[in-house]
Amino acid sequence: MGEWVERVDEDDVVLGVVDREEAVRCRWLHRIATVVCRDGEGRILVHRRPHGADRFAGQLNWMLGGAAGVGESYGQAAARELAEELGARVRPRFRFKFLCEGVISPYWLAVHEAVVTGPVRPDPSEIAWYGWLAESELADLAGRQDFVADAREAFDRYRALPVPPGALPGAG
Repeated sequence: MGEWVERVDEDDVVLGVVDREEAVRCRWLHRIATVVCRDGEGRILVHRRPHGADRFAGQLNWMLGGAAGVGESYGQAAARELAEELGARVRPRFRFKFLCEGVISPYWLAVHEAVVTGPVRPDPSEIAWYGWLAESELADLAGRQDFVADAREAFDRYRALPVPPGALPGAG
């Protein structure tokens, strides 16, 4: 047993605590928190997963994140994942969540957004390469076969959202 997560139902109500690998293997719903990172110019951070990663090896993604721990809110998980994977200590802002069918397993996916203006220190076990792209460049990239399919669905939903007040140019 490794990482403990909350098994949830189709309404995102907690049913119990399970091992994440068991949740994936049994296709039980659980919670995933992600963060879209923008720089001061509104560009979005895109990264490639390491080729040896256990999930989405070598694939491109525009979100950082992972499973919410037991008793952890989506926002807390998003902030923790951002610090762990990018070394950025920024409070992410919740944008939306949806029930994602998922390539590996179904889950509730919460998408947050954060503006990261300071230096970043990517964790090489999570991020093999990264770059900052304009949203139009990311839209082109999202169509590639090596782009994480679940992330593509989240990107389509993200682009359909209204732009929040005070957002950076190109955001939303």
